[in-house]
Amino acid sequence: MRYWTPDKKMKDRIFHYASNQEVNRNLKIIQAACGIFKEMTFHTARHTFATTITLKNGVPIETVSKMLGHTKLSTTQIYAEVDEEKIMDHMNGVEAL
Repeated sequence: MRYWTPDKKMKDRIFHYASNQEVNRNLKIIQAACGIFKEMTFHTARHTFATTITLKNGVPIETVSKMLGHTKLSTTQIYAEVDEEKIMDHMNGVEAL
């Protein structure tokens, strides 16, 4: 079942529908409470989730793609940054062979 959107019936609802504006407004409240002085938006939160929380912690890109609701893996690959830490981890695995 997909997330509820305004055009679906209430009985299909899984989560409260929040507009992008509402999410951004709530992020500003959280940001102020935590003393974070960097601008946060729904987009930056989604990007952080995809990169820092999932991909950099070894969650397969196919799983991340499904969680983000992407229909094409190539869309998720935009988030798959190859950094020095990831390269070193992979090369250490090769050395162990």
